[in-house]
Amino acid sequence: MKEKKYQLIANEIKKRILNETYKANELMPEQGKLAKEFGVSKITIKKALDGLARAGLIYKKSGLGTYVLGQTLKMGKLDSPANAFDGLYHQQGKEHIKSKVILFEPEFPSAHVAQKLNITTTELVYNIKRLRIIDGMPFILEHTYMPVSIVPKLPLESIKSSIYSYIHDELNLKFGGAFRKIHSDWSNQDDVKYLETNLKVPMLEVEQVVWLANGKYVEYSKSRNVFNTRAITVVDINNF
Repeated sequence: MKEKKYQLIANEIKKRILNETYKANELMPEQGKLAKEFGVSKITIKKALDGLARAGLIYKKSGLGTYVLGQTLKMGKLDSPANAFDGLYHQQGKEHIKSKVILFEPEFPSAHVAQKLNITTTELVYNIKRLRIIDGMPFILEHTYMPVSIVPKLPLESIKSSIYSYIHDELNLKFGGAFRKIHSDWSNQDDVKYLETNLKVPMLEVEQVVWLANGKYVEYSKSRNVFNTRAITVVDINNF
């Protein structure tokens, strides 16, 4: 799956922040200057910067420009921002991540899943379970349900790489928002089998419902990882 221009630009700017080409607490180049350097529009630069702001690497001051946040606020390599919508494939880079598809089939949802997706139990959903692997190591076990009517003809290749890219790029759908519940749990048999851990090991679980800009629910999922492999980060910016 080819990365979008704004993602490539965000990765390059991130490298510059990490190697201190852009130093902490300093003003970054203006969007117009960055647009000229990368040969893209200001809108593309804005999308790249918005993603970096969600990741806690930069912040914007109204009327003053964009600044680099301090070193202590940088996420760990495998951490994920709580408000991200780009997916693990783009957060970690396609050269680092692989997906093992454990389950991929259409079915009628349980009452619980139907309620989460605001559909009836007679509407087909994809039941998707996959293991995300980073640099050869099992990382996250994901269990996802998506309405077939909203995400039609979902290809196996996208499940192996990025479902979100298929939704954005092929179906031209935009995410409107998400409700995410982050909590701890004990490891279960699936965790032991796929994440290569033991029973009674603390796990981090993210349960989420994602909706589109048109208000329709597109995803209900749970993702689980061993407690010490990643953290979920939140950045709050006070604009007042």
